[in-house]
Amino acid sequence: MMIEFDEYKVKLNGLKPKLDELAASLGIERCKEDIERLHAQIESPGFWDNAEVSQKVMKQARQVEAKVERYEKMCSHWEDLMTICEMAIEENDDSMLEELKEGYTALEEEMERERLETLLSGEYDGNNAIVSFQAGAGGTEAQDWAQMLYRMYVRYAERMGFKVREIDLLDGDEAGIKSASILVEGTNAYGLLKSENGVHRLVRVSPFDANARRQTSFAAVEVIPEIADDTKDVDIRPEDIEMQVYRSSGAGGQHINKTSSAVRLIHKPTGIVVSCQTQRDQFQNKETCMRMLRSKLIEIKEREHLDKISDIKGTQLKIEWGSQIRNYVFMPYTLVKDTRTGFETSNINAVMDGDLDGFINAYLTCAATNTWVTKS
Repeated sequence: MMIEFDEYKVKLNGLKPKLDELAASLGIERCKEDIERLHAQIESPGFWDNAEVSQKVMKQARQVEAKVERYEKMCSHWEDLMTICEMAIEENDDSMLEELKEGYTALEEEMERERLETLLSGEYDGNNAIVSFQAGAGGTEAQDWAQMLYRMYVRYAERMGFKVREIDLLDGDEAGIKSASILVEGTNAYGLLKSENGVHRLVRVSPFDANARRQTSFAAVEVIPEIADDTKDVDIRPEDIEMQVYRSSGAGGQHINKTSSAVRLIHKPTGIVVSCQTQRDQFQNKETCMRMLRSKLIEIKEREHLDKISDIKGTQLKIEWGSQIRNYVFMPYTLVKDTRTGFETSNINAVMDGDLDGFINAYLTCAATNTWVTKS
């Protein structure tokens, strides 16, 4: 047993330089300077006079403080584990071995999560994410698959401590959903979830087929950053917007269906369509639609390196064979494999329950190193 403690002591000594490297990558010293500057700003006379500015400063301060706190917690964790090693070796006590093993694994996972943050350098990576789902052709089977994906991402968000708010939902004919949109709120929500943008392919024995035949279904997931309304990056002219109102069809009780409160906006120059039906008030739904449209236009403009909004053309993902970014196979074997990174796992139940860390980590690493899998 003592040999194992010696081995863990060596492992911990090997982690120390990585912790120091992480501090440099995360800019911990700069963060500490930022905290002092922000606190001085908060304590200055008249700080609360402008509610909008004060809220932004407070939010920034909380984010920077949280980053430093997470790093310092990892350092403290490392010190605690080293103390356990030294005490066990000195007292020839093997009763703390399980605690040491679990603690070391947890520390490695914490460090990996923080390392990922250093890869989130995109302009909007720190923003909230708007995630939309669209069932492909195939009726009930595809609509059920879209709902399975909806649940998967909600569970992932919950695991990450993010908040999820439903924006729009259109039920399927018999089961599942035809389409839906959710807002995922939390630091780096977009930076993490942007890897999920694309077509997802399911292979399974359909529960809707009386003959228990194997079926292939497709659904599209679109991820865009939520971008503040006050951004100067895009100008949406009122005359370019066609607004349609209709009665909400999703959950929410009878009161939500009494008036035509749901809103659909069509951006005529690009053909982009957004909709929202989860608020009781038509004005609130329109506001949400405008935020979605603005965010979508800016994201496309940045991604396509376009000079102006008029260059954008609304395009639909081809929800079909050959366009998928990931395959989910439930039978004759279980496997989830990403076509871009090559990352795969046979634990399909964990994936459908929101365990997406491996896929997201692989995507961010490939994006940073430009080491994508070449499709044959």
